[in-house]
Amino acid sequence: MFWLKKILSQLVMPIPLSIMLLVIAAVLWRTKRTRLLQFGRTALVAAIALLVLTSQAQVSYYLADSLESQYHVNHQPITGACVVMVLGSGNREQQGHTAVQQLSSTALARLTEGVRQFSLGQHCTLVVSGWSGGNQPTAHATIMAQAAQELGIPKKSITVFNQPKDTIEEANALKQFLGTQPFRLVTSATHMPRSMRIFNALGMQPQAAPTDFIANSSDWWRLNADNLLDSQRAIHEYVGILWFWVKDLLVNNH
Repeated sequence: MFWLKKILSQLVMPIPLSIMLLVIAAVLWRTKRTRLLQFGRTALVAAIALLVLTSQAQVSYYLADSLESQYHVNHQPITGACVVMVLGSGNREQQGHTAVQQLSSTALARLTEGVRQFSLGQHCTLVVSGWSGGNQPTAHATIMAQAAQELGIPKKSITVFNQPKDTIEEANALKQFLGTQPFRLVTSATHMPRSMRIFNALGMQPQAAPTDFIANSSDWWRLNADNLLDSQRAIHEYVGILWFWVKDLLVNNH
């Protein structure tokens, strides 16, 4: 189910979808069948329109900001029991590099915010998560834990979940560890709305602490790869929210 979800979600991302439409257009470009030729031309126009729109600054800003504006930066002190959950992202193992240097930009943004949230309470536990991705010897959570220590968090204050593959599995792992106790949830701002839905659905009490904000209003005529990447990240979250809603609907109807 995990890999099926990943494959299906990729099919509606701007870059893979545009490539697929361009391939269809190329295959059908010289066909003598009128309907197929028209379909190929439509695919070509759709591919170009999709790339232009998702690379455009205002479209990218709207897609990301509509997610990121739902939760704001959390400066509130943590009272009582203090648990900070940092959701996993990615890393690239490089011999001779520090753990911090191995983290992706998203993972580093999440971890540094997790460290900041850790400082807002007393006797806190920092929870990091993430598997190896199936193609690296070390689990992402282990790299995150090592990086947290490099940033000053004591090893005894870090809990590692190195098995969860996605946010749903991370939520289930944390519930087994924490139950329904309130905790500070750290993840990218675009990912926060979906994450909050998942944790709340399990009866947990997450307190949002978003980071890694990407919405950036710019000149309307500006087309670039950064806008395209931001649009793709936002669309990925919308697809994830839809998937979670459909899955929840099917479960409730049974």
